[in-house]
Amino acid sequence: MRLTRGRLGWRAGGMPVLELTTTGRRSGRAHTVMLTSPLRDGDAIVLVASRAGDDRHPDWYLNICATADVEVRVRGGSWRPMRARVATPPERERLWPRVVADGRWYESYQAKSKRVIPLVLLEPR
Repeated sequence: MRLTRGRLGWRAGGMPVLELTTTGRRSGRAHTVMLTSPLRDGDAIVLVASRAGDDRHPDWYLNICATADVEVRVRGGSWRPMRARVATPPERERLWPRVVADGRWYESYQAKSKRVIPLVLLEPR
């Protein structure tokens, strides 16, 4: 994405890619990661904290559990302030089939992980 100055790289695995900036739970510093977002649910952007099926949560997920206020940038647009929250069990039950319908690899990630892979909802602040 840097090589093309944002003209390419905003899709991966058929899904949109976004930049997520969280606040480090220990350092307090801003950390930015690139993540796919398999679907939208109303105004919310849905993220999957899969870490490719690892038994440990990704750092960005642990950061949002400590500090829910995040910044998001989609397709090189403006940064938007959002609030992150973990989907409730009923929300996850409703959303998970939609997530795996477009990204079947998430099903295999869940099968190999001992943890329930959380879904994170990013909602406008």
